Amino acid sequence: MNILSDLSEKKESLEHTAAGTLDARTRLYCLLGSPVSHSISPAMHNEAFRLLGLNCAYLAFDIQEEAFERAIDGLITLDAGGWNCTMPLKRLMYDRADELSDSALLSGAVNTVVNRDGRLFGDNTDGYGFLKSMSEAGFTVPGRKLTLLGSGGAAAAILAQAALDGAAAIDVFARSASASTRLIEAEIGRIHGKCACRLSLYDLAASDQLKKSLAESQALINASSVGMAPRADASLITDASWLPPGLFVGDVIYNPRETLLLKTAQKAGCRTFNGMYMLLHQGAKAFQDWTGMEMPVEAIRKKYFC
Repeated sequence: MNILSDLSEKKESLEHTAAGTLDARTRLYCLLGSPVSHSISPAMHNEAFRLLGLNCAYLAFDIQEEAFERAIDGLITLDAGGWNCTMPLKRLMYDRADELSDSALLSGAVNTVVNRDGRLFGDNTDGYGFLKSMSEAGFTVPGRKLTLLGSGGAAAAILAQAALDGAAAIDVFARSASASTRLIEAEIGRIHGKCACRLSLYDLAASDQLKKSLAESQALINASSVGMAPRADASLITDASWLPPGLFVGDVIYNPRETLLLKTAQKAGCRTFNGMYMLLHQGAKAFQDWTGMEMPVEAIRKKYFC
């Protein structure tokens, strides 16, 4: 894919979505990944630019791994202000960035880039987005013990941010044979070198340890895809007796909005919330990275998330 030629094709469709008519001074921001056609990010960011009167535009480009380097070179040539990366490009962007935030460094992945005259600053706002939505739901991380299910990109981002935010301990449960679990092991080593948070990694099959960890934790987070539509009948925990009453249970999944895990937790007397607002808050953090301004979150929430 040629990002330079694709830009001109998309420009016309944005004439009425940015702050005003696009011109030679309009600053480009975008999303890279595959697939991206379903993403709400262009609508969300263009509305924020419009509300704040910023002469900027946000596009989405379907970029496969083999086109990654050419796409980044094109964006630097275009002097794009910054961009987001989604799967499968987050770890490639980690390797390409010139400078990394603590959350990106610890998680081993970059989802937000700021272009500073060709020098690329990489951040990971996914963990921030989830923990911000968790805070809005009534749970704060500092001094608490968490149990985290999963070893993919969402789990890595949440693990890093929770440790940076002052969690006392985090028990991670993942499938021992997966490649992503080996990446989590490396992440735990990086976190131990920077944060005081006590981290432990266990196999998901270790049911006795999982029950023990849940009994000791104040929150359970499912950061795996288990329970996502169309497999909404699946859950890593189906026995409500494993979940102590009062445990705070969060799920990164928002389709369905109430997963089987959350239904099971509610039966056990737990407080629950889903990942619906993770996208909103990770986007707000990226917006602030790029512009130095706060995204009008409540207006965006009302228009696109309610």
